[in-house]
Amino acid sequence: MRRHRRLSLSRRLLLLSLLLPGLARAGVQLVVDGVDDRLKAAVTSGLELSQYAARDVSDAQIRRLYARAPDQAKAALEPYGYYDATVESDLQQVGRDWRVTLHVKPGEPVRITSVDVRLDADALALPAVRRAERAIERLKGQPLDHGAYEAARDGLARQLTANGFLDARLVTRRVEVNRGNRSAEVRLAWQAGRRFRFGRVHFEGSQFRPGFLDRYVPFKRGDYFLQDDLLQLQQALTGADYFAVVNVLPEVDEARDGVVDVKVELAPARRSIYTGGPFIGTDTGFGVRGGLERRWVNDRGHKWKNEIVLAQRLKMVSSLYSIPMPGDDQRSFNFGANYRAANTDTSDSHTLELVANETRLWHGWTRTLGLHALSGTFTVGKKGGEPDNTLGIEHGRSTLLYAEASLARKQADNPSFVRKGWSINVTARSTAGTLLSDARFSQLLADAKWIHALGRRDRLILRGSAGMTWTSDFGALPPQLRFFAGGDRSVRGYSYQSIGPRNSYDRVVGGRNLLVGSSEVEHYFTRNWGMAAFVDAGNAFDGTDYRPKIGAGLGVRWLSPVGMIRVDLGTPVHSKDEHGIQLHIVIGPDL
Repeated sequence: MRRHRRLSLSRRLLLLSLLLPGLARAGVQLVVDGVDDRLKAAVTSGLELSQYAARDVSDAQIRRLYARAPDQAKAALEPYGYYDATVESDLQQVGRDWRVTLHVKPGEPVRITSVDVRLDADALALPAVRRAERAIERLKGQPLDHGAYEAARDGLARQLTANGFLDARLVTRRVEVNRGNRSAEVRLAWQAGRRFRFGRVHFEGSQFRPGFLDRYVPFKRGDYFLQDDLLQLQQALTGADYFAVVNVLPEVDEARDGVVDVKVELAPARRSIYTGGPFIGTDTGFGVRGGLERRWVNDRGHKWKNEIVLAQRLKMVSSLYSIPMPGDDQRSFNFGANYRAANTDTSDSHTLELVANETRLWHGWTRTLGLHALSGTFTVGKKGGEPDNTLGIEHGRSTLLYAEASLARKQADNPSFVRKGWSINVTARSTAGTLLSDARFSQLLADAKWIHALGRRDRLILRGSAGMTWTSDFGALPPQLRFFAGGDRSVRGYSYQSIGPRNSYDRVVGGRNLLVGSSEVEHYFTRNWGMAAFVDAGNAFDGTDYRPKIGAGLGVRWLSPVGMIRVDLGTPVHSKDEHGIQLHIVIGPDL
């Protein structure tokens, strides 16, 4: 028994002796001064010592690493043009750890005194290639930063490839550094070779008849090869919503006689899409919606979309059938019907609308030309849930047949969260006299939105709307063809459609004209959560009697899995008649 205890004790002592050397080991505290943060990061990453900040190091290791540190620091500065740096070092033991201090004097940097870029004249004639060549030329007089030099050099190589010079070769690549006079000369030369052209486009995996997808190809056979055209083709096929997979692959390795065929690999998306569920909006109240969309009805690419909305202040049933047409402008004919029953704090309408139009790409815009037939009954000038026979409420019934033309365009760097982007939508409507219409009217409406990132965590959002109406009988226009202000997409701080001209009974009946503007700043604390501060101003008005109402407030932003959710609290500013706080909730994309 005693022998067993002594053996156990000896084992414990042996284990402790094995652990003691590990306990005696220490880490490294590294201090670098004399240079800015950019160079300090370069020096730190170039030192073997930096690997031991969170690792144990023995006495022998620290002294070996310390001896190497000055040369490693000097080598780390050379890619930034500092070839004559001096480094003084100091080693101290602080407790169990070692502190290494490097005093760095970078000296004067080597500067690029000469830049010589040689390139075929055919390639230099292209604006994109010429801009890339000028970016290299602008290095002259700058410190020799190898990263900037390589980025400019590779940028020119990419532009050559992107513009069809697929056989371009860099035949001269020299950077000659003269440490004596701190100068460097850059010499680059390319053999661009022939410029390739597009050949045939092969679609694989498509569910449509041959030739249908040619409408999405933005180039013709024989056009010069451009990577931007391939990207545009990919975006067009993805945006058509027919496919789950779109891979656009130029067959460069199989190119013959300067001609590149393009293979497009496709996989069909789910044919039928069912949507539905509850929703909430301050303009519509609580509700549920459901929808059925046939992404393609037949092998000619026809589409059919149906939707039903049942909310507190909105009931709607709509159906739209689209027929794509041949051509590279994505032209289609669309036919639809829409029944709408809307009940706001100021108006009530029940209308049936029939639509027939043509859409196509036109000089970078989406252009829509069509006819609308609108018929229904309405009341305006309500206040809350008053009975329809209340004094001051105006009743109407109208049938209107009018033409509509619109131009729409948007650009965004990221559709789910825009850091840089904008959208513009311009719409014009007009009746053909009083033919099949109860009133003659013309209308012009424009909406614009601009988003710009202010650093990594902030965004500036500007928004504006303007509209004008000319009519022989304003009383015959239903609420959806009149202008109101107020609500979550207008002047926050006021309820939906609560701002506009009033009748003799002081009831809002809508106006002929509209002018609204908004400024908003967002700050994000995390990737998905942020807050906003906003100021909105505007009004609906008749003639030139424009008196803007102002609303301001704060909001919360959440980039949720289903999209951006905005919750705003707004209040009127400098208003004698309106008080309190309005809650506004919007779910949807930025643009």
